[in-house]
Amino acid sequence: MSSHREAPEISKDPVADSTDVYAFVSPDRPDSVTLISNYIPLQGPAGGPNFYEFGDDVRYEIHVDNDGDGRPDVSYQFRFETRLRDRDTFLYNTGPIRSLDSPNWNSRQFYTVTRAGHDEVRVLGSDLACPPCNIGPLSTPNYASLASAAVHDLPGGIRVFAGQRAEGFYVDLGSIFDLLDLRPLEQLHNQFGLNVFTKPAPGVNATAGVNVHSIAIQVPTSRLTRRGSHSADDQASVIGVWATASRQRVRLWDADHGENVNSGPFRQVSRLGNPLVNEVVIPLGRKDLWNSLPPSDDKRFVSHFAQPEVSALLPALYPGVFPNLAALVKSGAARADLEAILLTGIPAGIVPGFQNFTGPVLADMLRLNTAIPPSSKPNELGVIGGDLAGFPNGRRVFDDVVTVELRALAGATYPLVNKSFTPDAAVGAVTDGLTASSVPSGFLSTFPYLGVPYSGFDVPS
Repeated sequence: MSSHREAPEISKDPVADSTDVYAFVSPDRPDSVTLISNYIPLQGPAGGPNFYEFGDDVRYEIHVDNDGDGRPDVSYQFRFETRLRDRDTFLYNTGPIRSLDSPNWNSRQFYTVTRAGHDEVRVLGSDLACPPCNIGPLSTPNYASLASAAVHDLPGGIRVFAGQRAEGFYVDLGSIFDLLDLRPLEQLHNQFGLNVFTKPAPGVNATAGVNVHSIAIQVPTSRLTRRGSHSADDQASVIGVWATASRQRVRLWDADHGENVNSGPFRQVSRLGNPLVNEVVIPLGRKDLWNSLPPSDDKRFVSHFAQPEVSALLPALYPGVFPNLAALVKSGAARADLEAILLTGIPAGIVPGFQNFTGPVLADMLRLNTAIPPSSKPNELGVIGGDLAGFPNGRRVFDDVVTVELRALAGATYPLVNKSFTPDAAVGAVTDGLTASSVPSGFLSTFPYLGVPYSGFDVPS
């Protein structure tokens, strides 16, 4: 998945597991940028009586680099507090929750948002209410209104939301982790290239019907870039975005009070920028280390981007179908295209009319050119689909990042750096067979953009 259960240690700590990061120019407020980070993967909507919530002992952060050094220039920190109305009931709610201050809602969460920069730490908002989880039509009637009430407007044109959302990342996990047995290419796999595209099978969205917890913040663009707004060809218009989760170094169990006690400085336990990087690029033995480091240290991992394992696997798993990719892998040539897409941004002159270059520092960040306006006709394949407002120019909630990255790994983008290379004919058919329409909840046209979470009572089958 994009970054769900992607490393051994964080898979044991889902409340701190950052699953997806999004960064895009807000389509309904194009003078602002929306930043979203999701946590707590694969939530079964019926998972009570202890329904999902953010960790009170976790520091969640969304970081912005605006000078290309792979280190944060602006960070938005979120800390949560759970409050119980009645400790003597097992129930999450004792009746219908019709408002955020409903006396029937027993286990509530509130949060504080802090902006941290080089020379300031400033609280932007405190005691902000999260919405409840979507329990069902009796417990949480008119859930969309409850969630809308949890969108908070802060001074300076900032808007925030933190709470449960429908999972918007779509992926055929069953096929991808079955040795890349992509359903649209099943005949290709079984017949080794003969009569391959006659009856492609559709993908199966493994995340349909599950929820996540989202932290979303919408900020005026001028508060994120170095010197306000810029033109699209100006490198200063590009920001790098990633998210982290941190825990204090020491956790002790207080047997007298039946609770954990945390102390010491915070240390990073989860990190996410571009989708699928720690999932399928970083090897198993280095994933936990990668999660603990800042993007500025990613030069330590550059060999895995230059010689990605998936690119070598495709010719082996589909014999005779990717001969050009096989020759490229055998040559040992570094994949400069992947390094540009994922580690430096794409310099001007490579893709006509586009750049999201942050400089020579190798750092895994979503890179967003904030001067490129939202598309009037979005294409979920983003830049490779001719839509310069989409991935890898940041990432929108509906972008098909699985197909884009699989095709890049299969060689579709290598001609950007080596015009003599011809991608294999099968590259255009490489996909897990899903589109944004595979998300049952759909997406919202306004903040926070991810759909209403599925309820435990009527989750889609």
